[in-house]
Amino acid sequence: MSAQPVLDFHVRLAPRPGAGERLLAAMDDCRLARAVVCAGGTIDLDRLSRQLVEGGHVETDADNDAVLEVCAGSGGRLVPFFFANPHRPPEIYRARAAEFRGLEISPAVHGVGLTDAPVSELLDVAAEFGHPVYVVCLDRPGAGVADLVTLARRFRQVSFVLGHSGIGNIDFYALTLIRDEPNILLETSGGYTCVAEAALSRLGAGRVVFGSEYPLQHPAVELAKFGALDLPPEKWRQVAWDNAHRLLGEEEQ
Repeated sequence: MSAQPVLDFHVRLAPRPGAGERLLAAMDDCRLARAVVCAGGTIDLDRLSRQLVEGGHVETDADNDAVLEVCAGSGGRLVPFFFANPHRPPEIYRARAAEFRGLEISPAVHGVGLTDAPVSELLDVAAEFGHPVYVVCLDRPGAGVADLVTLARRFRQVSFVLGHSGIGNIDFYALTLIRDEPNILLETSGGYTCVAEAALSRLGAGRVVFGSEYPLQHPAVELAKFGALDLPPEKWRQVAWDNAHRLLGEEEQ
């Protein structure tokens, strides 16, 4: 990969003292210029892993204020996304939307289906503010990639980012499902190298974005995945920089 700026489209801010400094230090170590930041720590990881297998949800609010605070002191390197709680009225997001640059929805955490009314109400707000929407899908009725496709067809004016290479680490089926939906891009953290390679082939480099899910995954691991693919510089620039800035409305950067 050529030496060029990289934007990590998905990192989490852990609700612990010094988390912002550690994030920026990890970015410096990996030569990441910018990152999209979502709140972390909304659910204990042991409970989350159990919910992924057995079902269940929490109704906990994410610490979006902490995200804003850290991003405000980053000189523009950190870009805040609002982690919505569909168990709350959409007016909470609307009242804060101008302070954020995008929206995250996670059925894995909050358990609300992607085609349920609370999510549609949040997407009305996202469309109003021009926010891209990061979505984590899982193998459960109402929360799968096919449900995201249904949502994307209803909200054509919204750009969606399917997180973590789909469901699991070898989700070629997700690529088939989203292939004909131009307003869905794929973020590649967690998936195998073969899935990233297939995404570039089947979706095109213009619909793939680099992400790490730091601190759960170190950015160096995800960078190594793309390093193994030995992409042409123009394709890597799309994945690592151009596509993310297009989603953020910053095509000129």
